[in-house]
Amino acid sequence: MSLPRLVVAFLAWLALDRSIAVVDLALGLATAAAASSASVRLLPRGAAGIGVLALLAYLPHFLLYSLRGGLDVARRALALDMRLLPGFVDVQTLMPRGFARHTFTTITSLMPGSLPCADSPSSLRYHCLDTAQPVGQQIEAEEHALRGALLRTTR
Repeated sequence: MSLPRLVVAFLAWLALDRSIAVVDLALGLATAAAASSASVRLLPRGAAGIGVLALLAYLPHFLLYSLRGGLDVARRALALDMRLLPGFVDVQTLMPRGFARHTFTTITSLMPGSLPCADSPSSLRYHCLDTAQPVGQQIEAEEHALRGALLRTTR
């Protein structure tokens, strides 16, 4: 068990439960201890790390492009002649398989219009709403922007 992970899990419990009853606090502490213990086994200390400052620096970029993508998807959905060219795009990646690549695909899955759906040693396959758009270039730009935040994990 890791004390910092225990504290974070317990704070998450408190944020979700908001009860200060002794029984609830005891249950929250037991749950946080189990979560902390499981997290240490699933992701041992030093196995991965995220550059928190780099990730915070990436956040405005992510929010801006998510908003743009969401507006584009909404515009297309509301258009009378929904101009879509759905299909698949393969994107070469430098992210090694494992934690860094999983984190990258998780973040890019939150961006509207494309969804990672396959993984090979050197590329990722995305399903896209419009393959006429430069989806591959956009995903490569996202990878470049995120490498600083995931650099500690891409040894």
